[in-house]
Amino acid sequence: MEGTIGEIRGFAGNFAPRSWAFCAGQLMSIAQNTALFSILGTTYGGDGRTTFGLPDLRGRIPISAGMGPGLSDHRLGSRGGVETVTLNLLQLPSHHHFATTANPMTITTSMTAKDGAATTDTPAAGLSLAKGNTEVNFAATPTNMYGSAGNDVTLSSGTSQIPSGQPVSVEPTGGNQSHTNMQPYLTIYWIICMFGVYPSRN
Repeated sequence: MEGTIGEIRGFAGNFAPRSWAFCAGQLMSIAQNTALFSILGTTYGGDGRTTFGLPDLRGRIPISAGMGPGLSDHRLGSRGGVETVTLNLLQLPSHHHFATTANPMTITTSMTAKDGAATTDTPAAGLSLAKGNTEVNFAATPTNMYGSAGNDVTLSSGTSQIPSGQPVSVEPTGGNQSHTNMQPYLTIYWIICMFGVYPSRN
């Protein structure tokens, strides 16, 4: 199958035809492939003294060198791209998380008081609610409500409910797993012409 030295073609067979080789990044002898070396040089590998490398298109697609409008610059022989990507926080769009409760939340509270007689009508540190009593005087008679004597008594508990369906803050979630970053594809072989017509520069 005749071709131009250095030419790359797609091939649907499972072998490289005579005068062609798979584009698999293998190192070739300069002495045995002087014409192809004069075209490729060490762009794709090799030491430039005894060996040079072929392009490695295994699992890759070729793109044209240069910089298209609005695109990045790509140099001949450069590689790029990854098969999988893990997004980081800066790459995610701004968003909020909402959660709802399955049932209304109930909060139960309780408080204690003294079962002894109250001694004052003025709250102060160290005093608790106690048995109320009124001192009878000719002047205004305040009702004593606070004291420190007696045993602690637990008053009846009270409850309050928070309706369900309210937005609440939630902790972050996710597994930080990568996702596939590949376009639909069909696998064939890329082959390069080793011996054939030498390309003219003009």
